[in-house]
Amino acid sequence: MSEFQYYEFLAIDRPLTPGEKAELRLLSTRARITASSFITVHHWGNFKGSPSRLMERYFDAHVYWAYWGTAVFMLRLPLEALVKETTDALTEDDCLWFKATPTHWIVTWHREESRKSGEVGWHSGRGWMARLAPLRDELLRGDLRGLYIGWLAALGQDLLEDDNIEPFSLAGLGDWTPAQRALAKFLEVDGALLAGAAMGVAAPETSAERQLAMQDWLSGLPREESTEFLQQLLDGRGARAERELKVRFAAWRAGRTGAAAAPRRTVGELRRNAAKARRIRRANRLLEQQRREQEQRRQHEANLKLLAKNFPAAWQSVEKTLERRSGAAYDRACGIMVELAEAYAMHKDRESFALDLKAFMAGHMGRKALIERLVKAGLWKNPGIVNPDVALLAEIPAISHEQPGHGQDGQDDPRRTAPVPDPAAVEGDEREERQGDVEQGRQGSERGRQLDER
Repeated sequence: MSEFQYYEFLAIDRPLTPGEKAELRLLSTRARITASSFITVHHWGNFKGSPSRLMERYFDAHVYWAYWGTAVFMLRLPLEALVKETTDALTEDDCLWFKATPTHWIVTWHREESRKSGEVGWHSGRGWMARLAPLRDELLRGDLRGLYIGWLAALGQDLLEDDNIEPFSLAGLGDWTPAQRALAKFLEVDGALLAGAAMGVAAPETSAERQLAMQDWLSGLPREESTEFLQQLLDGRGARAERELKVRFAAWRAGRTGAAAAPRRTVGELRRNAAKARRIRRANRLLEQQRREQEQRRQHEANLKLLAKNFPAAWQSVEKTLERRSGAAYDRACGIMVELAEAYAMHKDRESFALDLKAFMAGHMGRKALIERLVKAGLWKNPGIVNPDVALLAEIPAISHEQPGHGQDGQDDPRRTAPVPDPAAVEGDEREERQGDVEQGRQGSERGRQLDER
């Protein structure tokens, strides 16, 4: 497999200018460049540009994906969106780090290797940007769970000691957003770690609670600042006004709630929680499997009950199916007879099925292909397949322990004796089955030719 490296950049806050697009074109003649994106794929060699520098100057989000397992996601955030105490607590050199510029934070999530490397369809970075980009808006609103997932990735790679303390306690860890779940998948964070981290944490904030907090904050916002935000909206700078409002509101809430004082857990506790989550998941899977099996049995028994309401109609269905004289028809007919055997055993008796099967097969003793299927299904004892001079005897061991062909007094029972097959009829039936399969193939080809002509 050739080398594969995928680079995608996204401009969110403002579009690229024609001059900036021209500058980017110098980095790659093959890249697809628009006013909001830059995408290039390299099968040989490396990209000439520096993702970090491109993020500082042009873009707000970046995805990198390499076939050998390395994956990188980067976001550019306004400097006001994060405080240094938060970035210092979360930094893990191999998984999550932060770079401060004069105006922004560059946040990098990193995975060096992949457990899925080499799987079919694995080596492609396409589609990740659309799934991960919403994390930026979440961080601007003060939702730090995306950063916490980056720290969990380090825990999952055994880069942390058991006595290390989690950076902070967050509410709503069990209610991950779609973008946060996508990030966990991108970084290959074990689902058990996510579930374990959610154990014992506070529930997420409700919409009503958030609305009340917003009203409280807005009521205390100075008039001149409110006027400034409104002017930005009128000047067409709505995106900037929204970003600044979200950042300031998130900072106000963080200082108000005092989340740093909430109890935090050790890495060892989180690992034990993850082990517990795995046990719960296995138990739930077993329960779900049992539930599905019970539902399948219930549905199967309902089908058998329906068959038992009209056994003659069921045998007619088998007869009609056999008229097609094809391998598929014989498979279907045998399947119906297996269900009939169960329906007789459940709603009538096995002896009646044995007698009805013999009566039905009296007219089909030349169908060697059908008899072979019945033998394989356990509905028919058939020494006569190999030696046509020996009688074909129907018998279901699970239905009756009597010797086939004899009554209770040892005398021959004409109802239990099947006729000897005619070798010529057997040969003719095999020929008809082959012809039926061929005819079905011809009909399928003809239908395909007609569709092509249309």
